[in-house]
Amino acid sequence: RPMLPAVLNACDAARDAALERLFTFLRIPSISTDPAYAGEVKRCAEHIAADLAAIGLDVAVYPTEGHPMVVAKSRESHASGPHVLFYGHYDVQPVDPLDLWETDPFDPRIVERRDGTAKIVARGSSDDKGQVMTFVEACRAWIEATGKLPVPVTILLEGEEESGSPSLDGFFKAHGDVIAADFALVCDTSQWDAETPAIATTLRGLVGEEVTITCADKDLHSGSFGGAARNPIQLLAKILASLHDDDGRVTLPGFYDGVPEISDALRAMWDGLDFSESDFLGEVGLSIPAGETGRSVLEKIWARPTCEVNGITGGYTGKGFKTVLPSKASAKVSFRLVGTQDPLAIRKAFRAHVEAMLPADCKVEFHEHGASPATVLDVSGEGVSKARQALEEEWGRPAVLVGMGGSIPIVGAFKRRFGLDSVMVGYALDNDQIHSPNEKYELASFIKGTRSWARILGAYGNLS
Repeated sequence: RPMLPAVLNACDAARDAALERLFTFLRIPSISTDPAYAGEVKRCAEHIAADLAAIGLDVAVYPTEGHPMVVAKSRESHASGPHVLFYGHYDVQPVDPLDLWETDPFDPRIVERRDGTAKIVARGSSDDKGQVMTFVEACRAWIEATGKLPVPVTILLEGEEESGSPSLDGFFKAHGDVIAADFALVCDTSQWDAETPAIATTLRGLVGEEVTITCADKDLHSGSFGGAARNPIQLLAKILASLHDDDGRVTLPGFYDGVPEISDALRAMWDGLDFSESDFLGEVGLSIPAGETGRSVLEKIWARPTCEVNGITGGYTGKGFKTVLPSKASAKVSFRLVGTQDPLAIRKAFRAHVEAMLPADCKVEFHEHGASPATVLDVSGEGVSKARQALEEEWGRPAVLVGMGGSIPIVGAFKRRFGLDSVMVGYALDNDQIHSPNEKYELASFIKGTRSWARILGAYGNLS
């Protein structure tokens, strides 16, 4: 007999109980970046572990040098494969500034709008507890309705995603075998809009560099030395300006090695999206696109590499005015990478570019801030194709294949360390205010997200 209708009915019947379970999860202030909340992070790990065990999964909580990792495994399934690994995180961002929250960030509430829609407001509601619980509730519905999950499932929940995942590599080295799977499911992503599901297929890589230029051996009086002594701020500004040409292209030799052009089919899909470049920029007070000439805004943020100056310091920056000629000037520069760009080659090219423009009597120091390549996921396999079909059945419109301008390091780690591709499906919206006051998650995202995961799991087991 068909199993999916019974599972979807179980999702709908458990809606109120599922919301209360989510609210209990949200009430725990699992702020991983603040040591003062270490006990709460541990309590949150134990709470979600107990909930997963109550469903009928085998659960282990692994201590790390930081916060615990929670791993849950299905005991039996209707089908032997594929084995899927679901990843999410139970830690949350700090709530500062607290005075901008309309209510207690750890007292979740539902706010109903005049148009009949509603949102869940709380820290972690979208990033990532609400997203995690869509999958957990889908698993609960399958087991309650049919006694088993449709395919073998492993769940990995991390407690340090919001603080840079410092314990993840050590966990992989010590316990990587416990998360063996055929591919991963990652929920820390967004829909295209409130009515249109999306699957993210690319993530840009990232190289971070901090450069400090020293000219004179001390700060100087600009009246006595100005015009004769080198000014490191001016020198640094000249170097930074030279990183782009007049068409917005990065000038580093070899920078575009490994940068692919998007396919005609993908370009047509993106061109067909209801996306307004003027509205996108207008929301942040801009009107004229920057970057590479001749490229669309979506292409620039999803499929093209970038070089951005993220901060500059030097000289006197306090109140009032001081006629100082500074000794040092610094800048933080980041590169977003696509395709097969080599992050180490980009770092080497940047440093060589700076050094080539440096006068003989000036010095430069570099400090690296991480380097990771872009991630391009396989969209031709059953993991994506079946997920797209299931999402379309739930939402009534095709799931869009999108790129992501940012990075999700765990996806690259799964690929490089374990050879796992990921299917990135999330139900957040761009206006969910993650990391900001009054973070929210649409009630529809939670309800239909749960039903979507139930459909996707059924599709993987050919039980839909």
